[in-house]
Amino acid sequence: MDKAEILDRLESVIASRKGGDTDKSYVAKLFAKGRKKIAQKVGEEGVETALAAVMDDKQEVVAESADLLFHLMVLWADMDISPDDIFEELARREGISGIDEKNAR
Repeated sequence: MDKAEILDRLESVIASRKGGDTDKSYVAKLFAKGRKKIAQKVGEEGVETALAAVMDDKQEVVAESADLLFHLMVLWADMDISPDDIFEELARREGISGIDEKNAR
């Protein structure tokens, strides 16, 4: 399983749904509802992931994490952010203490 390939395919599918038929595509429906709704879904999925973790339900954390990542990618697409932008930021932070990085903001 090529992890980067999966993200690339998902990024392409999400991009292809912008302006699509809202009767046939959940992603098109999210885009049509706007950034506020997309961000709300990211928040909901984040909370659901955290709650599953608190309940020590590993399979539910996996499922909710997939939902969270999916909705994050929809938000990124809405904001013209690519996964590469995120990876570049992670690479920039590599080797930097989390405390030092946070203090530098």
